[in-house]
Amino acid sequence: MDGKRVIICAGGTGGHLYPALAVGAGLRSLEPDIRILYVGSHRKVEKKIMEQHGVDFVPIKVEGLKRRGLRKFPALFMLIGAFRRSHQLLLEFKPHLVIGAGGYSSGPLVLLASRRKIPTVILEQNAVPGFTNRLLARRVDRAVVAFPATAAAFGDKAVYLGNPVRQEFENLPAKAEKEGLDLLILGGSQGSRFLNERVTACLPLISSERAGLRIVHQTGDKDYDWVKKRYQEEGFAADDVLPYLNDMPARFAAADLIISRAGAMTCAEIIAAGKAAVLVPFAGAVDDHQTKNALQLQNVSGAELIPEAEASAERLAARISHFLKNKSELSSMANNLNVLRTEKAAEKIAKLSLSLIPEDKEQEKP
Repeated sequence: MDGKRVIICAGGTGGHLYPALAVGAGLRSLEPDIRILYVGSHRKVEKKIMEQHGVDFVPIKVEGLKRRGLRKFPALFMLIGAFRRSHQLLLEFKPHLVIGAGGYSSGPLVLLASRRKIPTVILEQNAVPGFTNRLLARRVDRAVVAFPATAAAFGDKAVYLGNPVRQEFENLPAKAEKEGLDLLILGGSQGSRFLNERVTACLPLISSERAGLRIVHQTGDKDYDWVKKRYQEEGFAADDVLPYLNDMPARFAAADLIISRAGAMTCAEIIAAGKAAVLVPFAGAVDDHQTKNALQLQNVSGAELIPEAEASAERLAARISHFLKNKSELSSMANNLNVLRTEKAAEKIAKLSLSLIPEDKEQEKP
């Protein structure tokens, strides 16, 4: 018997690709002979990530429409082409199931699949549903949400299972107790100019305490050189100032406190790893969704939210100094995150998705 065939579409940012890969791994653990085709946008970073994971990946030329001004018109023409390519993929691959893991590239495929009566599932990683998922809400069979508060947006189609993260984040080794504070600073896969500027500006303010601080700072490619130089100029160790972190689970395991943006997957990894955090949401995020994400963690006292307008060098320095002297608070914050933690989300999403495939469809050949 031929294995089941599934299309997982996601794209626009790495924050959509990694959940897609996690769910794909969950599907494969349940159905070893399953065929999975990943579909994303034509951005180079997506192709690179998918090549690194050795999966079947097809890019579609498509861009988002929201908040693009005059650039919306070329994107509309591109969208027409994306629908044509999506239709072609459905005819060629003949999937039993289509999963939309977020981002604008999932829209055409999920919509066309629903019209062809192919079972569909969408993942909503943010506290506030994204534009594409809001449009798809009425058409899909199930909508998996990351936070309980998001379920209302999808009515009876909503299933609260949490965000799928790599299994390594759920099984981190316990951190050995030691003097000082291990600090991890993240700005997303491309880094955050705002955090890079604010954190480097606060270094002189905490220089008297640098002996007790061990800092890992992910800068992104563009800011790497000058950020590393600032650390060196202020007398801080700069070996762990890096443009990109390939060993993120290990970095999480070593951290006492994380300072980061509040993207969906960063928040999901913080929850899964059980790490205290200071979150500075990106003020320009669509629908201010990063602030809504951060609030979910702050509302259970698992993180502190500092808006960009209040995230001065002095404020950040004060929080770092405070937690260096009051590490017990970090343990309490980490424990509070258990309220939001969902075990084996990827596996549960995979089981839910496979359950939607009718038995008679499993026998069909491509």
